[in-house]
Amino acid sequence: MTNVIVVIGAGSIGQAIARRVSAGKHVLLADLNQENADAAAKTLADAGFEVTTAVVDVSSRASVHALVRTATALGSVTGLIHAAGVSPSQATPAIILKVDLYGTALVLEEFGNVIADGGAGVVIASQSGHRLPGLSIEENAALATSPVEDLLGLPMLQAEQVKDSLQAYQLSKRGNSLRVMAEAVRWGKRGARINTISPGIIFTPLARDELNGPRGDSYRRMIDLSPARRGGTPDEVGVVGALLMGADGGFITGSDFLMDGGVTASYWFGELAPN
Repeated sequence: MTNVIVVIGAGSIGQAIARRVSAGKHVLLADLNQENADAAAKTLADAGFEVTTAVVDVSSRASVHALVRTATALGSVTGLIHAAGVSPSQATPAIILKVDLYGTALVLEEFGNVIADGGAGVVIASQSGHRLPGLSIEENAALATSPVEDLLGLPMLQAEQVKDSLQAYQLSKRGNSLRVMAEAVRWGKRGARINTISPGIIFTPLARDELNGPRGDSYRRMIDLSPARRGGTPDEVGVVGALLMGADGGFITGSDFLMDGGVTASYWFGELAPN
């Protein structure tokens, strides 16, 4: 049977991971925008990969479920790369929570129902989740284990609690890593693994939007005052993704890998620390 790698989000990071784990497999490349999916599919096809495209709205259960049906019709789903999302400069708090938090939980649930024995997945979270102040044990548990359809109804996620898009993004990305930790238990019962990667500033179109948006100065300051003193590349994230999805990462599941050039370290213990 054909092995299928599902890539949700046709951006640079999803493609970079897919190139490292999809040789000899069928790539199902899904995006909200068909043109984005087609452009990414041409790049991968020109590099020798077998690719099919699909349109998906991760904030819609019907849409995600339809993607699962498409994937399983192609073969056995042995890999999931979830790299779709919106940034603080791109959307309102409500949309960020719907796409980045609820959408990720939905994808994990739906694909966790069909992931093959020996399969693995990676969710792209963010360094932002590591700069959110500590949550209570109860709040962590709620983000990790609440039924998907109840997530957006949590008191901590209501408009009077979530004041702006950055806070919504931080909560969503913290929620992603917590959700993956909980889902790793369920995926493990199918013989599969799931992890998150929390990148820092990786030079993608989304990062360019942030650099040119209202938070551009703070982004440049993060780069300048980080230990690495540079942004990252999609290929560097791809290397970590390949580790987590491959045989060398066989003992890694339910984990979050922070790769931000030391921005978070500087935020908590260095020059980026809040006054």
